[in-house]
Amino acid sequence: MIDAERIAVLTGAGISTASGIPDFRGPQGLWTRNPAAQAMFDIDEYVARREVRVEAWKFRLSAPAWTAEANAGHLALVELERQGRLTGLVTQNIDGLHQKAGSSPGLVHELHGTVWFVDCLQCEHRIPMAEVLPRLDAGDEDPACELCGGILKSATVSFGQSLDVAVLDAAVAATEAADVFVAIGTSLQVYPAAGLCDIALRAGKPLVIVNAQETPYDEEATTVLRTPIESTLPGLFS
Repeated sequence: MIDAERIAVLTGAGISTASGIPDFRGPQGLWTRNPAAQAMFDIDEYVARREVRVEAWKFRLSAPAWTAEANAGHLALVELERQGRLTGLVTQNIDGLHQKAGSSPGLVHELHGTVWFVDCLQCEHRIPMAEVLPRLDAGDEDPACELCGGILKSATVSFGQSLDVAVLDAAVAATEAADVFVAIGTSLQVYPAAGLCDIALRAGKPLVIVNAQETPYDEEATTVLRTPIESTLPGLFS
């Protein structure tokens, strides 16, 4: 049990697998089973190849995020916030389940963006994903921006794109303000998200890792838990 009064949390795909959303790098992850799928998440491939965009839109149309429900792991973090102990909830996830569970949007820092909105890569106009999905159902395989004709893409950060500086700054500030840093359901292989662990460790803060697989930070962590996230978190912060 973590009884610290100020806790920063980083979440990855592992917290959402119990909600039916597969991860990317795990044994049954999307990229493990289909390495070619990584092209959909590479900005250069996405812009250059229409066939990649067509496959990406098919993937979005059938994304489990549209119907997924938050699980006990998400709800435990809502309770942590209600206790006034959460300095920030940094997430690598794009599914919006933290907000759906009830976490305050102002405390959720989405490092990799969100699948719930769409951006035009040319004019930067942003619209809800719900306005684009019907166009796919109507047969438009690669919908273009209705304002400028530019390429549309989910408002997520692909490989080759920069993170939002303001979001990253907020994540760093939440880490620095905490007494304990907890990494949940993340492989800690992607930076700068994993670098938040370094910030915590350099400041002498305890690092707690809850993840099914080994991570590069296990040896430096104060505590490493391999137990299921949805059953572990409710008792971790009580």
